[in-house]
Amino acid sequence: MKPWRRLGRRRILRCGIFDLDQAEYAPPDDGVSREFYVIEAPDWINVIPLTDDRQVLLVRQYRFGIADHTLEIPGGMCDPGESPMEAAARELREETGHAAEELIELGWVHPNPPIQNNRCFTYLAPRIRRVAEPTPDPSERIEVVSVPLAEIPNLVRQGAITHALVLAAFHLLDGSDRWESVVCTR
Repeated sequence: MKPWRRLGRRRILRCGIFDLDQAEYAPPDDGVSREFYVIEAPDWINVIPLTDDRQVLLVRQYRFGIADHTLEIPGGMCDPGESPMEAAARELREETGHAAEELIELGWVHPNPPIQNNRCFTYLAPRIRRVAEPTPDPSERIEVVSVPLAEIPNLVRQGAITHALVLAAFHLLDGSDRWESVVCTR
């Protein structure tokens, strides 16, 4: 398939965590052009923190979009000039007070490609250790919850974990060669 042609783009809104652009595209077959909205956002990260005894540290926090609490893994956005791996290490420490001996990139997904231009990278953080008290952002109230890794599929089935990017992260872990070597053996 041939790509659509971008005819123009203008910024219509600047926010603290994203910008909104109005873009005009024409289909490859020279049909009528259309307007679309694109959210320009920094890349995001998710971290699956795993203890030596195969406990996953999850975070429970209030999410304003759904006006309810969610059960997630630590995550956030990359700051300007920060690599996804640097952001993963920072978010792990900020949200849980833990650090990892290594961060293993499991892959990335497009969070919402019809309207967003960014990616969400997922990292496995095996052998985490407590190094400090959590220091979440001022707008965050986080409860750290330890759950056996084997219980994650049940939490998904029961609807306790519903965040799509967290589900994608566990899917990337399940599909990686690290599942057997890091998670299942000991």
